[in-house]
Amino acid sequence: MSTRGVKFLEKQKIDFELIRYEHLEKGALFAAKSTGFPLSQTIKTLVIDLGHKTYCLALLPGDRQLNLKQMAKVCGAKRSAMVDTATAERITGYKVGGISPFGTQQKMEAVLDSSLTSFESVLINAGQRGSLVRLSPADIQKSLNCRIGDISE
Repeated sequence: MSTRGVKFLEKQKIDFELIRYEHLEKGALFAAKSTGFPLSQTIKTLVIDLGHKTYCLALLPGDRQLNLKQMAKVCGAKRSAMVDTATAERITGYKVGGISPFGTQQKMEAVLDSSLTSFESVLINAGQRGSLVRLSPADIQKSLNCRIGDISE
């Protein structure tokens, strides 16, 4: 089954590998354990509220936490906050646990944590729980035209 995220990558002619696993619980830790991929290279996609009905995606390693102050600074906002589950699902069109930065319902800026750029490949959600894509951080940056920033701790 193809997701909007997979179709988005195909349309952009981005090289990726689709990886499926049995989704029994949310989170990058479970995804990394299920696929045998390092948690530091398994990306979690978080939806961030920058105020004034402006949203952004934070892409960071599964083993790190988002620094909201740094996120606001990188985005040129006064503050940033995590959105609730209902808002995240409404603006991305994906269920939490399956949120992909590719093919979101509402177009948003994305920020890729700088710690991910040194890896040859990473895993990131494909747009459905239990579906990930393996691709290079450079291809994520290219396909989303995203910023790179120090947003994790």
